[in-house]
Amino acid sequence: MASSSIQAAAMSVVPEGNRNTVQPKVPGASVRRTRAGKTTFDEKYEKIRDLLASDKALVGKIKSTAAAYGIDPIHMVGAIVGEHTYNVDAYDRLQTYYIKAAAYAGDSFRFGYGDETIEQFVSRPEFAKCDAGSDSYKLWTCRETVWERSFRGHKVGGTSFPDNRFSAVFFQPFYAGQTFGLGQVNPLTALMLSDMVARTSSYPKLNESKAADVYDAIMDPDKSLAYMAASIRRSIDDYKSIAHLDISRNPGITATLYNTGGSAQRAAALAARGPGALPEENYYGWLVNDRLGELKSLL
Repeated sequence: MASSSIQAAAMSVVPEGNRNTVQPKVPGASVRRTRAGKTTFDEKYEKIRDLLASDKALVGKIKSTAAAYGIDPIHMVGAIVGEHTYNVDAYDRLQTYYIKAAAYAGDSFRFGYGDETIEQFVSRPEFAKCDAGSDSYKLWTCRETVWERSFRGHKVGGTSFPDNRFSAVFFQPFYAGQTFGLGQVNPLTALMLSDMVARTSSYPKLNESKAADVYDAIMDPDKSLAYMAASIRRSIDDYKSIAHLDISRNPGITATLYNTGGSAQRAAALAARGPGALPEENYYGWLVNDRLGELKSLL
């Protein structure tokens, strides 16, 4: 009990609101995508906001999913709005994702690079230390770390590997960096969160050798919500355990981490700065905090 009290006392709450007085610069890639679609960020924001406002069934699912993962549903709303404002355009009907998922389901998927499947790649001796991982998050985080240190941008065993993210090289058979579904979940992220989602939502555990199942999980709106919630829950837990910071009251910070990924590494970097250091929102999270009152009204 004494230990728990000390830990609780050491936990700092990240206050509400933005640390930056003006919005951080939006990346050029997002700007170019939006211009190519002959639209604006404001128009895209309004479109996804209006879709959420008109879809009470979806909002109900967001609330129930958030409750299952012990998070405030505003974190999920913020992530959805951020993704559809800066990364993709909202569909006229969010249920269109079902159609897209069905269209992909009939195809044959395979995760890999060149002639090497992901199963063959992670069986290399460099990944042996990862096999002790007790859950899918630790396992795939370890494998991603090995990729960064030993393979990214290097020539290994006669194969030259791209200087790019693990997820972009091995888990995007269509377009590098492409994400899918309501929450724009990355296939590698889904594999990392598979155990948490299986425990909490009772969806089947994912396997890298069954790529079609992974795509089904991140394209199906209901399943996608579970992976969104799990990702946000993971970020909150990482910041609590690593940086001793409670970010659960700042949706702009959780939205930023949903956008960037790497919550454990970012929490460690923040902790290394010493006591009093607080996380800052990026352009994506800044919008969520800036429009927080309007987004809360959707719930």
